[in-house]
Amino acid sequence: MLVPQLGFVILFVSNPLSSSGFYGNLLGLKPLEESATFALFGLPNGVSLGLWSSQTAEPAVLAKGGGSEIAFSEEDIDGLYRKWADQGVAMAQEPTDMDFGRTFVALDPDGHRIRVYRLKEEG
Repeated sequence: MLVPQLGFVILFVSNPLSSSGFYGNLLGLKPLEESATFALFGLPNGVSLGLWSSQTAEPAVLAKGGGSEIAFSEEDIDGLYRKWADQGVAMAQEPTDMDFGRTFVALDPDGHRIRVYRLKEEG
């Protein structure tokens, strides 16, 4: 069975330049590509994050942010939460222990959910 490789995730945003600044600051990365309609970040694991203008994407974008999540793993959940909160990032969920591990959820300017998690150790 052929399994395609995930190359990148696209979030549809109202202002790619503004969102590029948000994600660049949040992730400590510079965009590989940046224009008024699209920005692209290369993540350390090889997957890319694209930010495409919801006004110029084809076919037309019908959904708004918040209906799905992008998720990042991190060991220091509470430390990263404090760092992002101190930067003024909106939060949907404070650090919480859930059945899969410890997690929090931040929101980008378009309401996209950004989950940060640390899986529970098996044992």
